[in-house]
Formats: sequence, structure tokens, C-alpha cells
Amino acid sequence: MTATAFCLHALGSSSEEFATLRARLAGTLDLTGIDLPGFGRSSAATGTTVEEMAVQVERVIGQSGATEWVLIGHSMGGKVASVVASRTIDGSNGLFGLRAVVLLAASPLSPEPMAEDRRQSMLGWAADGPIGPQDAETFIEANVASVLPPESHEMAVHDVQRADPGAWRAWLLRGSREDWSTTFGPNPVPALVLAGADDGDLGPEAQQTLNLPHWPNGTFDVVPDAAHMLPWEQPDAVADRIRAFWDHRVDRGPVVPSSMARVIASPRVSARTRGILAERALPDDPDAAPEVLTPVQLTTLRAIGRVVVPQPDDRPVDIALRVDAQLAAGLGDGWRPDGLPADADAYRAGLDALEADAARGDDHLRAVLDDVTAGDHTPTAGPFDAGQLTAWAEDACVDLVKQWAAHPATMADIDYDGFANGGDGIRKQGFTLLGAGEREAWEPTGGTR
Repeated sequence: MTATAFCLHALGSSSEEFATLRARLAGTLDLTGIDLPGFGRSSAATGTTVEEMAVQVERVIGQSGATEWVLIGHSMGGKVASVVASRTIDGSNGLFGLRAVVLLAASPLSPEPMAEDRRQSMLGWAADGPIGPQDAETFIEANVASVLPPESHEMAVHDVQRADPGAWRAWLLRGSREDWSTTFGPNPVPALVLAGADDGDLGPEAQQTLNLPHWPNGTFDVVPDAAHMLPWEQPDAVADRIRAFWDHRVDRGPVVPSSMARVIASPRVSARTRGILAERALPDDPDAAPEVLTPVQLTTLRAIGRVVVPQPDDRPVDIALRVDAQLAAGLGDGWRPDGLPADADAYRAGLDALEADAARGDDHLRAVLDDVTAGDHTPTAGPFDAGQLTAWAEDACVDLVKQWAAHPATMADIDYDGFANGGDGIRKQGFTLLGAGEREAWEPTGGTR
């Protein structure tokens, strides 16, 4: 099933700006454009602040029923997309299933850089009513590196002219100046941040300094021969970069089944729990370097993970990388067996002891781990004796299984939904059917992978 990409347009534009990308990304993403309030076919009556625009976008996503989706935000739409993504990953907006964010010459969460004389000039265009054809032409020409093809140029100018004057002024006077940068912390969602090489205020430098730091798992790239109107100017280059980003960085790991995703997004689940599950469901970075272990030690731990927790070959959870992150964050279970060093040191010693065995293949490693569990394997490398290696291996196996079981796709597989016992309201729904084999009407069937 193809994931849905909800597309949020720039100031003075509409969902029509993504028409050129839609055909080029068919088969990779299903693009759905959203007209923000006051633009395209959308009335400004629903409100033109960033908050009000975000609420409208969240409503559209929720009503769509999408359970695997992406946000693409261009310029003004980028700021809105960043807010929606942040409220999704912390669980507060009731949505679930966000896989990635794509930002095209995006307005940042912080106030957008804009020369004051240009702001006043643009405000003047809509001071007495809709923007006229000459001013619309001026706006488009100022935001492209070269003249657009006739059909694209005509549509872009038409969008500017049909913009609601109040919505146009509201963005320039308030929306672009709103500061959300201290409201949300860094967002772990994979992000592609693109800049036009010839863009002005929101060009490469602005994207790297104002947008990219908010996305610790972000990828930055520059589109040549383009200014600010990336989807219109360079649709092939933009589509190629989005497709490569999706294929390499996002389209991996298990996807939470729709039935389970809808439960997680329901009022039965608290915002805090939803946010935790949303972060756990994010795809692992194939290029991530370990934080505590060496690359060789991580390779050994991955081999142990394959033996301890067999997973589908095509979309496994990178449980070894997640254990490394757990070690880096100091999020162990709070105790260690007598005779073992601190967790990070114990992992290094245990993995060094099993490195040669892991290199001989999973079947050999499986037999060795059986001997380790029985206390019959004396390591030939590292500081551990047989007893210490047995104690460490037991802890490591528990950590690997915990990382696997913590993924919401695994919870769906093993038919676990005990986290859905009540949301944030005063009344907790809980469970009413507690007998063996009994299932409540809302519960998913499980066992989908």
C-alpha cells in the first residue's frame, strides 16, 4: 500500500502547486494537496493563524483515515507542517502514522527572515482587495530563478490573484512572525530539507541554520537552478530527491497495521503513550553510527539479535541499534548482575568475546549462544570468564527482546493492546471483557505480519 503525502503549499499558492510532483511520485507516494485557509478553494473563515492552519490540516489527516503518511510543506506550509509533525510525535494532536517530513524552502518554526521593505510592499498589494495581475506577476518573477513554463506560470499567477487578501496580510503580519521554536524540542522524525540554490531569505544558509537543527534525523540538499518555488521550477529534481529519500531512509522497518494504528490514534490512548509509540514506530536510520559500541561490536550485536529474535528479512526492527541508543541514554533496567561492570563496558566486553563466533555465521553463533546460556562456553577474547559471559548474555538477550516487543508493530503481531486502557479524560474506559478468548469490539485482531 502506498503511503499518503499530505502537501501544504506556499503563501499565495494552493494545492495545485503539487500537481507536477504528483505524477512524478506515483508509485512511491500518493500526494494529497490541502488548501490552507484563504488560499486555493479554502475559505479563510476557519482562521489564518499558524495554530488554526495546523488544526485544519490535522482535521483533514484524521478524516482521511491514513495510517501511514508523510508531510510535505513548502514555504508557509513548511512552518505548518513542522507544527503538525511536532504535535504528532508528542501524541498531543491524536494522530498516528507519521513516517517522514519533507520541507521545501520552508518557513522555520522561528520567525521567518524577511526584509521589512519587501513585507510592506507585499502588504500594499492586498491593501484594497484581491491582488492584481501585475503584482501577482511581480511576486512570481521575484521567486523563481528563471521563467516558468507557460502553463505553470499561468497557474501560479492565478493562485496569487485568488488568494484571500485577509489571509495574505495575516501571514505577512502575524503567521510568518510567529515563534514556535521554543514550544517543541528536536523532532526525531526523518526529514528531508531542500533549499533552492538561488533562493533569497529562505535559501541554503537559512535552511541549514533555522530549519535543519530542529530535525536531528534530517537530510539537507540544495536544488540547483531554482529559487523559492521549488515544485514549479524543478519538479524532476525535487521528485528525484524525495524518491531517493523515501527509498533509502524511510521505506524500511515494520509498518504498524492500520487496525492497530487506529487504536493508538483513538481516545483510548493517552497523548503521552501515543507519543512514545509514535517515536518507537519511526524507521531506523540505515546510516546511523553507533553511539556507544564500535561498528564491529554493533555488527556482532546485530548477529546476536538475528539469533535471539528472528524477524522478517525484508522489514526488521534494528534492535541492536536501538540497544546502542538505550546504552547511550543510560536507560537500562537500573541493576546489573554481581561481577559485571557498568552496562556499556559489559556490552563491549561481551561483544568482543563473541565477535569471532558471530563472523562464522548465524548457525554457528546459535550453537555458541546455547553453550553460553548453559555456562559451558569459555571465551578466548576479552576479560570475561564463562560465568560473566553467561550473565551478560542473559541481560543482552532481554534488552534485544524488549526493543523488539516495544515496537507497536510487534504489539500488533503478538495481539497486545493493553496500553489502550484509557485516554486523558476523567473517565477511563478500561476493559470490560476479561475472560480467555474474549475480545472487545474495538480491539484489532493482531497477528498481521
